[in-house]
Amino acid sequence: MVASLSRTKSTAPKPGELLFSGNDWDFETIRCIHDACEAVAGPELGLSWYPNQIEIITAEQMLDAYASIGMPLFYKHWSFGKHFAQQEASYRRGLMGLAYEIVINSDPCISYVMEENTATMQTLVIAHAAFGHNHFFKNNYLFRQWTDAEGILDYLDFAKGYIARCEERYGHQAVEHVLDAAHALMSQGVHRYPRKKRPDLASEQRREREREEHGEQIYNDLWRTLPAKAGAAKGDPALERRKALLELPQENILYFLEKVAPRLRPWQREILRIVRLVAQYFYPQRQTKVMNEGCATYCHYRIMNALSQKGQLSEAAYLEFLTSHTNVIRQPNYDDRSFGGHNPYALGFAMMQDIARIVEQPSQEDREWFPDIAGTGDAMAVLRDCWENYRDESFIAQFLSPKLMRDMRLFHVVDDPDEPEMRVEAIHDERGYRKMRRSFARQYDVAWLDPDIEVVDVDLEGDRRLILHHKALNRITLQREDARRVLQHLADLWGYDAVLKEVDPATGAVLVEHSASARPIFF
Repeated sequence: MVASLSRTKSTAPKPGELLFSGNDWDFETIRCIHDACEAVAGPELGLSWYPNQIEIITAEQMLDAYASIGMPLFYKHWSFGKHFAQQEASYRRGLMGLAYEIVINSDPCISYVMEENTATMQTLVIAHAAFGHNHFFKNNYLFRQWTDAEGILDYLDFAKGYIARCEERYGHQAVEHVLDAAHALMSQGVHRYPRKKRPDLASEQRREREREEHGEQIYNDLWRTLPAKAGAAKGDPALERRKALLELPQENILYFLEKVAPRLRPWQREILRIVRLVAQYFYPQRQTKVMNEGCATYCHYRIMNALSQKGQLSEAAYLEFLTSHTNVIRQPNYDDRSFGGHNPYALGFAMMQDIARIVEQPSQEDREWFPDIAGTGDAMAVLRDCWENYRDESFIAQFLSPKLMRDMRLFHVVDDPDEPEMRVEAIHDERGYRKMRRSFARQYDVAWLDPDIEVVDVDLEGDRRLILHHKALNRITLQREDARRVLQHLADLWGYDAVLKEVDPATGAVLVEHSASARPIFF
């Protein structure tokens, strides 16, 4: 069921008129709720968003969306059915609840809301997803850089149809083998930095002229008398040329296989491309979980309070909202049995509120730590700038305040396996705050968390063995069995032997070496 929100005239009740009474709602109520939230999100909060499309779905449809990584239409794969069966069983037994909504980064922005939600919960999730998440998707630099909100739905429709046609033509099992291997490498199938565009001839000629002019300006004949550095012999020209042609080293393994794997057929390369582009679509979301949820939670909190102050929510509805909101931002203590790390909703919302406090009511400590924003008075302007220009790691490193660290009772413990006891590394003083903030921010840095694996060489004219390096940060190596299985998938796609060397980046020493030979299942 879809609630269309296209209209020529606002349907929001006037201030003092309730949006709804009781728990029941219909499509007209949804429209009124949307318009009332919009009247706060735009004029009062200064948000900007894609056009909204709200779809009402059942619990079973929500489970189905869980299974297919939250996308509105997706190709078929056995793993999605497995996840659906597991989650449905847990839901039926009462071992898990369902999300009140799922929101898609697309233009228009699609928000899936549960038909079982009460009218109050529909108001909450529309404020949260249709305006909070929507604003973040549209404005954050990572999403603008890496995702195509206008084209993603059309591309998913193409991907679903293409894989279905491949199954009809080449067989279900053949397609499944390729998808299994591609999914195993999905986390290593993203470009982490924008790729340089190949210059055209005119640009290259202009650049060459600029280099020559610069060289003439800085030329000094005395330089030729300087002795050459010892050991500065040039490398193997053939090796350097081969690496340049293959764009090695290459961190995006799926991209490399798609372009270079010698035995893949065109339809197999297209499937790798589909999986790679889906992985790239989700890449910004992995880096902005705290900010994205913090933005949406802060926005729904402000919108719901504004609606209550305008008399558009009853006291019962406002109490229901507060109960749900409090549950969402609950953060168990580290010694609580339910502790599973830091709740991104709790951390994000706390940081947004703390920034608003610093901007509007700063202490002397705040003025010393945040001189650029303390006391400036416009909290929403500062928050909108944060939501647009930061990701989790940089946001925490820049804006986590000493007061919030004290309120959250953060502390930094070093748990070194080579030492008999754990050690408290930082306390609540200026030096300790800065150390805790750096360490805490690093926990959200994907460059620190994800294994740094690159394709470093392959001799296409020789044995065609693919060589990869894993830079083992702090000499932490991959789990051996998982590495073996994933490397086997890579060798299958490559069509020849593959070797993964885990290297200490400090010394260059090889710590562990894994190898795999291709199985004849693709060709």
